[in-house]
Amino acid sequence: MKFLTPFFIFFCVFVSQSFFAQENKKIDVNKDISITKVYEQVIKEGYGTPKVYLDLANAYYFEGNYTNAKKWYEKVFEIEKTASEKTLFRYTQSLKALNEDFINNAYIISLSSN
Repeated sequence: MKFLTPFFIFFCVFVSQSFFAQENKKIDVNKDISITKVYEQVIKEGYGTPKVYLDLANAYYFEGNYTNAKKWYEKVFEIEKTASEKTLFRYTQSLKALNEDFINNAYIISLSSN
């Protein structure tokens, strides 16, 4: 019995420490996972679709990474021959942020005429 009492106390302390240690490990999925990395991995694995390209372009646009946003918007425009006004606006804003000519841009001209 004398042997079991210290063992029982040690066991209780160990279990309580384990419980409280796990409680402090909270993961905020919105902060810990980069959506752009997820979409890049999806494309890398061969599952790229115009919707995935557009979502990736929008994600880069809202991160302020206009170079990559431009790249993926253009990928969408190569596949899809139409685009929403919102998509064209974001593409134009990306070009403006990069100090590129958006008035004579081939994608904007071809999509605006449709």
